[in-house]
Amino acid sequence: MIQGLRTVIYPVPALAEATAWYRSVLERAPYFDQPFYVGFEVGGFELGLVPDGTPGTAGATAYWGTADARAEVERLTKLGATVEMPVTDVGDGILAATVRDPYGNLFGVIENPHFDLAKVA
Repeated sequence: MIQGLRTVIYPVPALAEATAWYRSVLERAPYFDQPFYVGFEVGGFELGLVPDGTPGTAGATAYWGTADARAEVERLTKLGATVEMPVTDVGDGILAATVRDPYGNLFGVIENPHFDLAKVA
């Protein structure tokens, strides 16, 4: 049974540099930091970095929740991301956007007023 998003893994060409960038984006240190994998706990979910593979758009796009999609996209671009899809109302008041991190990965953000954060544990 699928219980919800747990981990999204991004391949990066420079693990230490990517770790520093995501530390700024997530405003927290990784809980697991090894040469083969770096993991950040983010609201009960995990963002992982691996030093192999090729960054890009192949595969699924993960969307990370935020209370203010516009402010988050602005913050991410100040940290070096580039906008791929600007903040868009995708229906019923849900706002979504995607940016590319400095390594070419697609990073999605979503502001969903229907999502009850109290149920996430």
